[in-house]
Amino acid sequence: MSPPPEVAWLAPIVLPFLIGLVFGAIVKRTAKLTLLLMMLVVLLTVTGSLSISFSDLYEKAMDFLPNILDTGEALKDIIPYSSVSFIVGMLLGMWK
Repeated sequence: MSPPPEVAWLAPIVLPFLIGLVFGAIVKRTAKLTLLLMMLVVLLTVTGSLSISFSDLYEKAMDFLPNILDTGEALKDIIPYSSVSFIVGMLLGMWK
C-alpha cells in the first residue's frame, strides 16, 4: 500500500533530514569525546604518568587508520550526503 500522492513527496525530504539530525548529533558527541580523550592523554603524558613516543603513535595509527577508512567507505554508501535536507539536518544536529 503506497501513501497518497499529497504526502508521498515528504518522504524524500523528511527522511534524509532526520538521518542528518541524528548523524550530526553523533558526530558532535564523538568529536567532544575525542577531544576530551586527547586532553587526558596529553595531561597524563605531561605529568609523567604515561609514556608515549612518536613511533608508538605511528604504529597505533597504522593499525587503526585502515579500519577507519573501511568504515568511512561503508558509510559513504549508506548516508545520503548529497541531499540538501541531509546536510541541513546534519548542521542543525551538530549545532545544538
